[in-house]
Amino acid sequence: MNGLIGDTPISKANSELSHIDAQGRARMVDVGSKDITRREATAEATIKMKAETLELIVSCNAPKGDVLAVARIAGIQAAKRTHELIPLCHALALSSVQVDFVPLGNGRLRIETRARCDGKTGVEMEALTAASVAALTVYDMVKAVDRGMTIQQIRLTQKSGGKSGTWVRKGKSKT
Repeated sequence: MNGLIGDTPISKANSELSHIDAQGRARMVDVGSKDITRREATAEATIKMKAETLELIVSCNAPKGDVLAVARIAGIQAAKRTHELIPLCHALALSSVQVDFVPLGNGRLRIETRARCDGKTGVEMEALTAASVAALTVYDMVKAVDRGMTIQQIRLTQKSGGKSGTWVRKGKSKT
């Protein structure tokens, strides 16, 4: 086998990476033989901004309107279209997508997302995409008043279902 993935020969990486075929080419994983199970994933993102900007958002006084309502819809829509954005993701029939916002101290806003389906593959990417796009939408809605915002710590917090079962980020309680 010619080539490397990082410092790993492709032949060794093939046994570890399900999205690489025997020739080292990208492929969509065949989930046809997997069992249908309840799949759920949660993710989060944090946005750091000026305290005054967060107050505009929470009080619904931002120049562009209700920032959180628009960001919630954007996150839900993004989760539904994840397969169009991430090349090797499967199109999933999501049964539920939830996007919530938690104002934190010091001008920080946490976005918490949850995606669910009954299917043959997980919904981690849908939850992460929802958190990412909701965060980008918040930025877009208030960038005129605070261009210095920082989107931070987009991460999976929990997943359940499938052969690998449940995974919970350390420091997070099961929900």
